[in-house]
Amino acid sequence: MRSGLTIGEFAALTRLSVRTLRRYHEAGLLEPATVDPFTGYRYYSPEQIPTAQVIQRLRQLDVPLSEVEAILATEDPRDRAEVIAGHLTRLEAELDRTRAAVVSLRRLIRPEPGHLDVEMRSVPARTVAAISGHVHLDESLAWYDAAMAELDAAFPPTERAGPPGGQYANGLFTHGAGTFTVYRPVRSPRPSGRIRAVDLPSADLAVAVHPGPHDDIDVTYGRLGAWVVEHALAVAGPIHEIYTVGPRDSADPSTWRTEIGWPVFHLATTVQA
Repeated sequence: MRSGLTIGEFAALTRLSVRTLRRYHEAGLLEPATVDPFTGYRYYSPEQIPTAQVIQRLRQLDVPLSEVEAILATEDPRDRAEVIAGHLTRLEAELDRTRAAVVSLRRLIRPEPGHLDVEMRSVPARTVAAISGHVHLDESLAWYDAAMAELDAAFPPTERAGPPGGQYANGLFTHGAGTFTVYRPVRSPRPSGRIRAVDLPSADLAVAVHPGPHDDIDVTYGRLGAWVVEHALAVAGPIHEIYTVGPRDSADPSTWRTEIGWPVFHLATTVQA
């Protein structure tokens, strides 16, 4: 009676090469169900097919062999699933960063023709519902999402008086961490949880609109900064963003519109660069 699937049969069923299966055996990741003591032939059981496929998928995602071994050694299926889910979350984040970098690079090597429309705008002082915190740059997106969700829950559409915005201290970009404020203009700002009624001072801004997703928003920042150096006097102060159309308004990133405001000293009419 056969002891199970030969290594060749197992290779065909799992789409893994015999060489790969031998390497997994030597590494202790996937030992055969039995090894014939006389011939040395390896035999696998059908129950090992899912394990072999999991190993292969993890290796395709560049999970190190040592981590694959740790995952397989986790006996509780729920714990094992949580460990794998953690790897997937990190890989998805890396894919997002890679996609954003590719989009930005394509725009940089193929500059868009035409001028960047820049508006010199005087923003009056106002009181808004806001959440502020000291945030690390690599955590800023998650922090923003959580803060905006809190603001949206506290102030339904009937209470809102304009699109949401954010102010980012220069240290967030220059040192990787700094004060981050997100806010909503509302009819009656009031404290709730982390939310405070915050008085935003008046400001003179050079404003440009970034269309579409934020993958290449750094390119618009760069073009606006170059315009400010050439046409105005930059002053100390946080960068302003207004999300006239954002993810909470439309599921189509091509419709998003983000106004970037660079603090300046001089106020003039609309200019192009």
